[in-house]
Amino acid sequence: MATLQLLRGAEMLKQGAEGRVYRAEFLGKPAVIKQRFPKRYRHPELDEKLTHRRTMQEVRSIARCRRAGISTPVVYFVDYSCSCIFLEEIVDSQTVRDFIASARRSSSRSDQELQRLAELTGRILAKMHDEDVIHGDLTTSNMLLRRSADSSELELVLIDFGLSYISALAEDKGVDLYVLEKAFLSTHPNTEPLFQQLLGSYSASSKKSSAVIKKLEEVRLRGRKRSMVG
Repeated sequence: MATLQLLRGAEMLKQGAEGRVYRAEFLGKPAVIKQRFPKRYRHPELDEKLTHRRTMQEVRSIARCRRAGISTPVVYFVDYSCSCIFLEEIVDSQTVRDFIASARRSSSRSDQELQRLAELTGRILAKMHDEDVIHGDLTTSNMLLRRSADSSELELVLIDFGLSYISALAEDKGVDLYVLEKAFLSTHPNTEPLFQQLLGSYSASSKKSSAVIKKLEEVRLRGRKRSMVG
């Protein structure tokens, strides 16, 4: 009940198919609260089990990434009674989507900045997949950039693990990269060389990259065949 009362006074940032996202404070710290709401079309008992499982899986994926040294929001608290996750709000950051758009518009920024970003992103995703975490919704909007606390270097923070799960299958990792590729190239047209650089960094950084890249090629081929037949 306390969580639901808090949500009533919180600022709703967005609502999607899976739930709502709020901004609030938790123990004096800026926080984001993700709430999964019930699906009326599902049997209540089944919906409760599935929602609990998805919430637990999201928390587990974040924890596994953080143990591996991958930057994600800190999980402050989980209220399973109302399917709410209290997360650190990543302040003073911008999405990778906005960074790329700004860099491509600016004459003062060099291509080297985008190349460094591609290499950094490839390394982080390789580390995530080596931990068998499948993000499930990789887009440049679900990656944030902020300045590291102890240096001026950019730090990549992965967010929104709502569709994540654990899998060691190269197929699942290949699909994860394919989802990112489709989102990347549709959001940022004419950036194929940049994405290839990202994949090159991924391949050089991952212990299991050859099998994953092979599966990515297979998924691409299936996607092209579906496009041809409509």
